[in-house]
Amino acid sequence: MGEEHKRKEERELIKKFEAFLKNRENHYFDEDNFIRIINYYNVHNKLKQAIKAANVALDQIPYSVDITIEKADILVKQEQSNEALDLLDETLNIHPNDPELLLQKGAIHCMVSEYKEAISAYTGALVNVEDKDEVYFSIGMAYQGLGKYMDAAKYYKKAIEINILNENALYELAYCLDVSGELESSLSYYQQFIDQDPYSEYAWYNLGIVYNKLGKFEEAVDAYEYAVAIDEDFSSAWFNMGNAQMNLGHYDKALAAYFKTFDLEGASPETYCHIGAAYDKLSQSDLAIKYYQKATKLDQMYHEAWYGIGVCLAVQDKWYEAIHFLNRALKLDAENGLYWKAVADVEYKTGNLVSSIEAYREASEINAGDPAVWLDWSMVYYEQGDYDQAISILEAGLDECPDSTEMYYRGVVYLIGSGSYKNAINRLETALMLDFEGHQVLFEFFPNLSTQKALYRIIDQFRKDHQ
Repeated sequence: MGEEHKRKEERELIKKFEAFLKNRENHYFDEDNFIRIINYYNVHNKLKQAIKAANVALDQIPYSVDITIEKADILVKQEQSNEALDLLDETLNIHPNDPELLLQKGAIHCMVSEYKEAISAYTGALVNVEDKDEVYFSIGMAYQGLGKYMDAAKYYKKAIEINILNENALYELAYCLDVSGELESSLSYYQQFIDQDPYSEYAWYNLGIVYNKLGKFEEAVDAYEYAVAIDEDFSSAWFNMGNAQMNLGHYDKALAAYFKTFDLEGASPETYCHIGAAYDKLSQSDLAIKYYQKATKLDQMYHEAWYGIGVCLAVQDKWYEAIHFLNRALKLDAENGLYWKAVADVEYKTGNLVSSIEAYREASEINAGDPAVWLDWSMVYYEQGDYDQAISILEAGLDECPDSTEMYYRGVVYLIGSGSYKNAINRLETALMLDFEGHQVLFEFFPNLSTQKALYRIIDQFRKDHQ
C-alpha cells in the first residue's frame, strides 16, 4: 500500500508539472519536488524532459546544489560532459567549497580521462567531506589513470587507514603494488594491521588477498582460515579461500568453501559458476553442468557459465551441443581469446575446418601469448598433411611465445613430416638446450620404432656432448 501510494503521489506531481509547463498554471514546486520530477524523467529515460525540468527548477531556485548535481548527471548521460562541467563551475562560484559539487566534478573529469583536473577537484572536496576514505580512493584511481601507481598506492593506503573495510581500495592497492613490483615488499604493511589487532578478521582477509596475488596460495589459505576462525560468517573469506584451494588443486576443499559461501550469501551466479568449476575439475561433468545452468538462470548474461557448460559437454564428446553453448558465451564476450579457442577446438572435432581455422585466427589475435592456440591451430594443418602451413603457423607462434619449449619440439615433428630432416635436427638441438626433459613428447608423434631409435641416437649424443 505504501509503494502504491508513493507511485500515485508521483504521478499526480508529474501531471501538475506538465500542466504547469503547458498552461503556465500557477503552482509552487519546492526543491524536493523538483528533484522528484527530474528523477522521474531520468529513471524513465526521458532525458529531454528531465533537462527541461532541471532548467525550470534552476530558474526558480538558482544555483541549487542538488538540482545542479541532477542536471549535470543528465548532461553526462547525453554525452555533454563539457556542458556538465561548465554548469558545476557556475554553481561552484557561489558554493566554492561544496564537497558534492567537487566530487561530481572530479568524477566527470575522471570519466573523460582528465585525471589532473580530477585530482584537483577531489583534493578540494577533502576539506569538508565526511567519508574521506572514498575521496582518497577516488584520488588513487585518478593517479592510477595517469599511470602513477605508487602515488595511487599512497592514497589507497590513506583510504584503508581510515576504513580497513574499503574493499575497493584494498584490491586496487594490491594491483598497483603488483604492477610496480612492490607487492612482496609490502607484506609488512599488511602485517601491521594484524600486529595492531590479531583478532581482526579483515586484517587476515587482506593479507590473504596479497598472498593470493603473489601466487602464495597455501599462505593465502592460512590467512583466510584465520579470518573465518574469527568470524565464521565471513562469506568473502570463504569464497576467496575456495579460489586459493582451486589454485592448489584441492578441489574438494574448494567445493566445501564455495558451498559455505552459498549457505551464507544465498544463490548468486558467481558462486554457482565456481561450484560448477570445482565439480568440473573433479571430473563430475553432470554436476558441473547442473550448477552452471543454475548460474545462467539467475543471469542470462553470465558468459562464464555458458562457457563452462560448453566445456563440460565437450569433455563428454557432445561436440554439437558444446558449440551451441560456447557460441552463446562468445556472443556475450567476443574479445575473449579463451572462448575463441574453445570454439575452434570443438568446430574441428565436428569437421568444420573453415570455421575452426577462422576461430583459431581470432584466438591468436586476441591471445597471442598462449602457446596452446598456436599448437592446436598448427595441428589442424599437420593432421591434414599440410606440413608447410603447419610450420608457418608454428613459426608465427614462436615469434609471440619464444619461451615455449613445447613449440620447439612440435616444430621438430612438423619438419620431419615435411622431409626437412636437417632443419628438424637443428630445431631439436635448440629444443634440447632449452628443456632436455621435454623431448619425451616427440615419441607420442612417432610410434614407429625405427624413427624413435633415430631420434634417441641424436638425443643421446646431445646428452653426452653436454655432460
